[in-house]
Amino acid sequence: MTFKSLLFPSVLLNLILLTPLANAETIKKSKSDICHDLKSPSYKRTKNFTSFNSLASCIESGGRLAKNSSSTPVHTQKKSTISSNYSRKMFGHGWADSNKDCQNSRMETLITYSLSPVLFKTEKECEVASGKWISPFSGKTLYVASEIDIDHVVSLEWAWLHGANHWTKAKRVKFANDPANLLSVEARLNKQKGAKGLNAWLPPANQCQYISRFLRVYKTYNLTLSDKEKGSYGQIKKQYCN
Repeated sequence: MTFKSLLFPSVLLNLILLTPLANAETIKKSKSDICHDLKSPSYKRTKNFTSFNSLASCIESGGRLAKNSSSTPVHTQKKSTISSNYSRKMFGHGWADSNKDCQNSRMETLITYSLSPVLFKTEKECEVASGKWISPFSGKTLYVASEIDIDHVVSLEWAWLHGANHWTKAKRVKFANDPANLLSVEARLNKQKGAKGLNAWLPPANQCQYISRFLRVYKTYNLTLSDKEKGSYGQIKKQYCN
């Protein structure tokens, strides 16, 4: 076999890959912001539309799938896969005690935010029993440590979905225990929040402070937002902080 015969298939393949397909599927975004691909029953009937080359780009522009569509946008599939790989242990096994003083980061957060001297469970002063905390989520006064959750302002799962899945284990452990990302709040509201971002959940009180802190942590750790999230978060900040 000659050099020329080896080269020709490679060149031909490149030409095929680089040549636009005449029958490439056009994704139609209707005036009502519904994204239709060939699987959509309304695809042929949709005459007034904006064209996209993929469902993912149509969804990112603010579109949505039709209710009876059997398609799933590529970016949704990807995020779902990333989400299924998340577990708490990716950020360390519970609260860390980095300075080895027997008080882990939960206890140190409780001590930091208590408005009165805390009482400990034992003379070793490792675990906090009570104190006085004002929840930044509600303004409610709390006295019993066991009724308090330490909230990750930017939740671990949200961070995982927005870039933390690419971090080293050490960086994820640091993030999970960073005082800048921790608040003492009532357990009920922390569970209500879950892993939601700013566009899905805000506390009943002090929304601007929460939004500002969330965005500060997100920027500090160089997490990523989709174009749609950037627009949404910008509007939320403008609404609550102006």
